[in-house]
Amino acid sequence: MTLAPIIVLALMVVGGLVFRNISRRRRRERLLATPLTDEQRQMLERLVPALRHLPPSLRPKLEGKINLFLDQVTFHAYQGLELRDEMRLSVAAQACLLIVNSPVWYETVRTVLLYPSTIRTSRNRDDGFVVHEGETHLAGESWTRGPVVLSWDHALKGGLDADDGHNVVMHEFAHQLDSLTGHTNGIPILRKDQSYAGWEKAMLDAYNDHVKRVENGHRPVIDPYGAINHQEFFAVATVTFFEKPRELKRDEPALYAQLAKLFALDPAECA
Repeated sequence: MTLAPIIVLALMVVGGLVFRNISRRRRRERLLATPLTDEQRQMLERLVPALRHLPPSLRPKLEGKINLFLDQVTFHAYQGLELRDEMRLSVAAQACLLIVNSPVWYETVRTVLLYPSTIRTSRNRDDGFVVHEGETHLAGESWTRGPVVLSWDHALKGGLDADDGHNVVMHEFAHQLDSLTGHTNGIPILRKDQSYAGWEKAMLDAYNDHVKRVENGHRPVIDPYGAINHQEFFAVATVTFFEKPRELKRDEPALYAQLAKLFALDPAECA
């Protein structure tokens, strides 16, 4: 093959890639600018009533991100669960609430697996001496780069009850945000005005205080499950930030301030 055909072929490949990227970008922009239908809005009023407290200026952003999420993510239902539009919409709205005012996106999430209720899975547990086999019961699970696995019963309840401090969708998608750095360790992609040192101090101080409270038998505002490790603490702290913002701001003001910067939201003012 002479040089000219090789150059032409290379230009065609490059041109195809450029065209595909432009098409994707235009589709993304179109979805982000598309509002929900009246029917979808009525569904969300019923399924995720906490959205009523969202500042009106952020509603168009949320609706656009919900549309982008639903376009990107494929839902699968298991164990006889009948997949319905309201399920997709509820999960998408709760997940997108975390990033409604943030530039980050769930780039690696392509699949959500829905089960009717508590998910039973076989797991091995290593206590340092013996590996124990047993069955684990889960409300949800997040895998690095996806998928996200959810119990629909728990996802539905989390959307309906906006102030109990428990939300499996937010919890598992907080893990997805955490993993965007390439490591799930309680350090998500920070905003430009956030320093790593400031984040680390606030998170570690709050985490250590949390662990002490749990060990001493106290009931902290953040779910005791967060005492397991840093990544679980970030996930439950995120849920608390959205569902019990005033209590979190009162008990852990430095942590609240860091989360408010991260999400560019101040839910304590709207609660």
